[in-house]
Amino acid sequence: MTEITVLSGKGGTGKTSITAALATLAKNSVFCDNDVDAADLHLIFKPKIKKEVAFSGGYTATINEDKCTKCGLCESLCRFDAIRKSEQGTFSVNPYQCEGCRLCERACPTESISSAQSNNNFWYTSSTRFGPLVHAHMGPGEENSGKLVTQIRKISKEIARKNKCNFILNDGPPGIGCTTISSLSGTNAVLLVIEPSKTSLHDAKRLIELIQSFKIERVYALINKYDINLSLTTEIEQYLQIECIPILAKVPFDEAFVKAMLVSQSIIEYDNLGTTTKIIKSVWQQLAKTETTPQ
Repeated sequence: MTEITVLSGKGGTGKTSITAALATLAKNSVFCDNDVDAADLHLIFKPKIKKEVAFSGGYTATINEDKCTKCGLCESLCRFDAIRKSEQGTFSVNPYQCEGCRLCERACPTESISSAQSNNNFWYTSSTRFGPLVHAHMGPGEENSGKLVTQIRKISKEIARKNKCNFILNDGPPGIGCTTISSLSGTNAVLLVIEPSKTSLHDAKRLIELIQSFKIERVYALINKYDINLSLTTEIEQYLQIECIPILAKVPFDEAFVKAMLVSQSIIEYDNLGTTTKIIKSVWQQLAKTETTPQ
């Protein structure tokens, strides 16, 4: 069983569209949407949820006005300006500013403050036309996204072992934050999706530095929409050559990606005989061959 994680330095490069296309081709596989902060792979997969499990987020403090003596210690200690005093002299916690550090709870001399974990996050196991999908939903402003990625990756591995699957294909998050770090830990291979723009190249360089810190040797790249800026595509190719990262394909700008998304299909399903489909089929053939060959 091989775990392949698709990543990009920035959002909007077409990472999820590429992942969905590869999922169409990846038989006997499990799929996992690691972009828990803004999951969207399900928009193409149209999953049928089989299991829903609540996932505890960060802590939020509340003040018991009946026990509070209005000493103001909590307000003075809160570094996040989450505790406010009203005109009536009572204190309350703004849940959107509370960072869940629980210092106020520990410091309160009358034990008037308590903290509770949010249960506004969920992870799911679902069935799709491509195979099993593990995905999640986080409420606005919720915490512990890195831990949630770790959890759904653990579940996807259990499903893959149970069903003796050949691959786990992860749609990773953009950037280099905690969800990306959780996506990289222990993965076998990474496919970078880069577009020819200054921001994409800049962010890809930061992401590659992060990947290298994890000592992941099997790193590949795909340049999406390569023909919208040929000079930058050349610059990206030169950089990847220096970093010894093989380019599996250069995919042209194709409006069929958008048209496919509008009908909740991958581009492989929408335009099976198109040029882009042929290119992505070649990418999967290279990935599948390389990742099933002993290293």
